[in-house]
Amino acid sequence: MSRIRQLSADLANQIAAGEVVERPASVVKELVENALDAGATKVRVEIEQGGLQRIRVSDDGSGMDTEDATLCLLRHATSKIDRVEDLSHLRTFGFRGEALPSVASVSKLLLVTRTQDHPEGTEVRIDGGGTPRVQPAGCAVGTSIDVRDLFFNVPARKKFLKSTATESAHVGDVVTTAALARPDVSFTLTRDGRAAREFLRVASRTERVAQVMGIGDGRLARGEGERGPLHVEAYLAPPEKARAGATGLHLFVNGRPVRDRMLARAVGQAYGSVLEAGRFPVGVVYLELPPELVDVNVHPQKAEVRFADARALCDALTRELYGMTSQAFAIPAMGPPTRPWLPPPRRDGAMPLRENVPPEHGRYEATSSLPFGGGGAAGFGASLDFSELPHPSPPLAREGTERLGAAAGEGLERLLAGVPASYEGGASPAGSFDAPPSGSAPASAPARDPLFGNRPPLRFLAQVRKTFLLCEGIDGIYVVDQHAAAERVTFDRLRKAFVARAVAMQRLLVPEVVELSPVEVAALEERPEDVTAVGLEVRAVGTSAVAVHAVPKLLLRANPERLVRDLVAELTRQANRPFGGAADLVLATMACHASVRAGDSLSHEEATALLASLEGIDFSGHCPHGRPVVMHLSFAELERRVGR
Repeated sequence: MSRIRQLSADLANQIAAGEVVERPASVVKELVENALDAGATKVRVEIEQGGLQRIRVSDDGSGMDTEDATLCLLRHATSKIDRVEDLSHLRTFGFRGEALPSVASVSKLLLVTRTQDHPEGTEVRIDGGGTPRVQPAGCAVGTSIDVRDLFFNVPARKKFLKSTATESAHVGDVVTTAALARPDVSFTLTRDGRAAREFLRVASRTERVAQVMGIGDGRLARGEGERGPLHVEAYLAPPEKARAGATGLHLFVNGRPVRDRMLARAVGQAYGSVLEAGRFPVGVVYLELPPELVDVNVHPQKAEVRFADARALCDALTRELYGMTSQAFAIPAMGPPTRPWLPPPRRDGAMPLRENVPPEHGRYEATSSLPFGGGGAAGFGASLDFSELPHPSPPLAREGTERLGAAAGEGLERLLAGVPASYEGGASPAGSFDAPPSGSAPASAPARDPLFGNRPPLRFLAQVRKTFLLCEGIDGIYVVDQHAAAERVTFDRLRKAFVARAVAMQRLLVPEVVELSPVEVAALEERPEDVTAVGLEVRAVGTSAVAVHAVPKLLLRANPERLVRDLVAELTRQANRPFGGAADLVLATMACHASVRAGDSLSHEEATALLASLEGIDFSGHCPHGRPVVMHLSFAELERRVGR
């Protein structure tokens, strides 16, 4: 007698259920996706006891006739695909025909459905597999599936489920994710007879994201761009809202919610140094790609996908999001004061020019587009050609137009270098302004886009407690952390110089000796190019000390010993990994220790120059470590607090 035999349909369905039906939320996900594939405009989800006692999903979709209602409970019976080629052009959520038979094999299922063309509906009952019982029924157009006593015949699976509250929360997440995927559909979730969530259909993704997660007021910023065949639409929160896991980040590929570590890392890398390793931003990212470049048939629950060229895709995604976020999370631009400040004449007698160039506003549109390699996509083996960066690190900061007058620029250089303030040319005291030259007029305030950051021009007012710079905007008061602002400016300059391998050095009159351990000295000696690249000249003195002969010119105010110890700490932490991955951390730490600190007194010109220098700098609203640079208090909120 043969030892190999074909499994019964019921047993095969229960095996499949072990992969497809993990918990009540899995059932809700499969049933909701079936409703969306059926063209539903309203989906109602009802659960009792976290879904263990009852799950009911009803929709107003196309429905099924009696024959289809019976066939849909058979394994691998589906209306979504017909040929092998269809797998590479999927536009539906489902396609395998496993969900309904798997659910029916571990529950007591009741299906009621009717099409527009039939006067009566169909009712199908099935308990834990077996033969379905079919009979006519009266019902509205659409489909309703009632799942009771989930896992009643699989007690081992039921035992490992979490509490009712936890399972209910997972179901809520499924409904929320479905709502983000389909803004044109209304969703309602009811828990134990009480309405828990309701998302009415809206006209756009922007409205849906605002409805689900909130947008504007520093919560989420919107950006949109294209690169070759990739289209990105993103709604992301500021760096300080980041979480240790990627649970707050929703990723969608061609409208399908996915879990993908590489994509999540690519989104995190788009924040550059302001987001520390291991943390992920909060928000929603929609990716659109030709379906033949995405393989969705790689995970039992269809929660993961594979890409034709994942590396190139992640590179492209990081660059597009970097352009969006670096602009969205920037400090408001410095605008003209009521009586515009005019920098004093330069030493050669010429009048310095101060351009009032409004910053970029509105949504970010990508200006570059890189095509597929080989002239286009040729099946799933096609690859994306992105040759600008050899690795998926964040794009380098863009060169901005210099908006400072010569005198103001010199004041900033003195400020960053730690030279005492002594403004030549008779500076006006803080709070007063010279009259503008004849014919000049203040630049008009740029338009404000509530979806991409409210950034009206600012006017510096005063320094508070030698720590904060108080500024006035057209919509409220802005308080700027002077240390964080100077740190961002210093880091940006260091980063650009490091990439260009042109970090200017300042030789010390007397070398400073720094005591280190033999291991730390060896780490510096083994990587002389990396040490020189960040602007340090270090030579070993015996086996337990080094002599610092030169430091970066931008960091003259920093303690040479501290700079060396910062560098050693990162070199030893990264071990044998390439230095490029740690460069931003090194430069950020060096910039922090070399910048203006709380307690440093700034003149009016130095403060104005510092704030103006933030224009055009990526992520100017955050220090290199992700701490916010500015706090905003609207006039409306101010009036409310004082009772006006």
